Amino acid sequence: MPQAKNNMPLYIIGGILIVYAFIASTDALLPLMKYLKTHKTLDLQVMMGFICGGLALFGAVLNTVRKPGKTVFDRFFLEPLPGILFLLALAMIIRWWAEPMVKIISSQLAPVLGFKIYKVLNLNYVVLGLLVGVLITNTTGIPNFAASGVKCARFVLKMGVILLGARYSFAELAKLGVYSIWLIGFFVLGTVFMVLWLGGLFKQPKSMTGVLSAGMGVCGVSATVAVAPVVKAKSEEMAYTIGTILSFGIICMFIFPTIGHMVGMNAVQFGAWAGTGILNSAQVAAAALAFDAVDIKTLKVAEIFNITRVLFLPIIVLVLATWFGKESGQKLSFKTVVIDKFPIFILGFLLLFIMSSSGLFSPPSHYKGKFIDVSYNDRTRITDQEWETMDKALKDGSIQGLSAAQMAAVVDLVNQRQIAGNFDERDDKKLFDKTGRARMFELEGVLAAEKAKEITLDKDVKGAIKHAVKQVHKKSKTVTTLTDFMIWFFAFGLIGLGMQITKKAIMQAGSWPLIIGCISGVTKAVLSFFVVLWLVKDVVLK
Repeated sequence: MPQAKNNMPLYIIGGILIVYAFIASTDALLPLMKYLKTHKTLDLQVMMGFICGGLALFGAVLNTVRKPGKTVFDRFFLEPLPGILFLLALAMIIRWWAEPMVKIISSQLAPVLGFKIYKVLNLNYVVLGLLVGVLITNTTGIPNFAASGVKCARFVLKMGVILLGARYSFAELAKLGVYSIWLIGFFVLGTVFMVLWLGGLFKQPKSMTGVLSAGMGVCGVSATVAVAPVVKAKSEEMAYTIGTILSFGIICMFIFPTIGHMVGMNAVQFGAWAGTGILNSAQVAAAALAFDAVDIKTLKVAEIFNITRVLFLPIIVLVLATWFGKESGQKLSFKTVVIDKFPIFILGFLLLFIMSSSGLFSPPSHYKGKFIDVSYNDRTRITDQEWETMDKALKDGSIQGLSAAQMAAVVDLVNQRQIAGNFDERDDKKLFDKTGRARMFELEGVLAAEKAKEITLDKDVKGAIKHAVKQVHKKSKTVTTLTDFMIWFFAFGLIGLGMQITKKAIMQAGSWPLIIGCISGVTKAVLSFFVVLWLVKDVVLK
């Protein structure tokens, strides 16, 4: 009977997941899913429910009919299975129910507050998962049956970092000027060394200092997760780093656009400053749009600078591995640092990054698996009804307030029924592509101007332009699949990470991580501001 009692959590989890999958498969939850905007994942929800539920029941039955042992199968499958499925079930709830609800409530409160809470506080699945984990461990505690599975969280996070490499390519560097690459490198390394120095000055643990330096210097959460095993950082130290990054970013979101306008920064200068000084990707995007929602060049430059920091991640891992080894009193050599100590999972990140850069997953010029295709293609055309709407709007002169270039792009869209280069220039692929991209850029500017209420467009006209732009934005199915796995790895891993952060550990931290983070963050923001004004001109993106 004790065996049956131990298996009860698996039976319960399996039963709940299978019942949920069955109900979802009948479309009974479809109206609610459409309200939450998760209906496109219906098939995935059903599949994961049946598979995970089936695994739970299989494990429970297997444990019931056989004696528990210490075999590899027991240690690596049966023992952690209840905890793994428990965390997966929580991740499903957060991804498909909690995060969408937070977004909806935030949007409803926006007219009153003047901003969306989920964007300012970055309440996505990463933060929500971490908070849920912290809440569980500090209230009910980690269930006994889940303890073994929770220990898998760090391994799963490493898998997420590996898959992160597939979202970027060397081609992104080609969009940056020489000054810009040096700027990113200088401030990444400079911030890392500054935090290490401050950590020694304030007598902070080496593990805390190491993980904070990566988070503040490189790319926020991703760097924090990647560097933690190298410097043997504790779960609570990772949480302090993530909290410091998000807190500092919230302040920057409001201050950066105001200062940018006061000193007369152009779109490229502000994008470079935001992409260098603000760490979290969502907050970089929010600051760029707050500065200028019309000229999308601001957002593009900010994101390019932002993702370029990710490319420095392996270098920083190597630097911190060397630093941590010396601080720990180890005798270091090239073999010790590069071969013996360099994390295998970072090599995995590099491998996928190189594969991505070679065009194995999608065209090598992609950004997170997204690329532009402005070639003539019947599938990229706007519909006949959309064409009639656009043609009528042009003839009656209802489209007003556009620049000459924007109006020319709209006229061309009507003439060609799709975004593309000039038909008679199709043999010159480089020129053809350049012309098509220029038209796409102008149409994106029209949509941005409408969003910022600079102009007013008829709903159907706006819909036709959005459809045309959407048609030339392609997604690599391979990168999309790898990204989906990455999201689930992070969702799972960070819930488990949160479950390792206790009240006692939080109380012991004090405010030093936040103080060190703010000193280094403010220093980087101020110095990068002056360097950007000096070096970066309106020529970064051609």
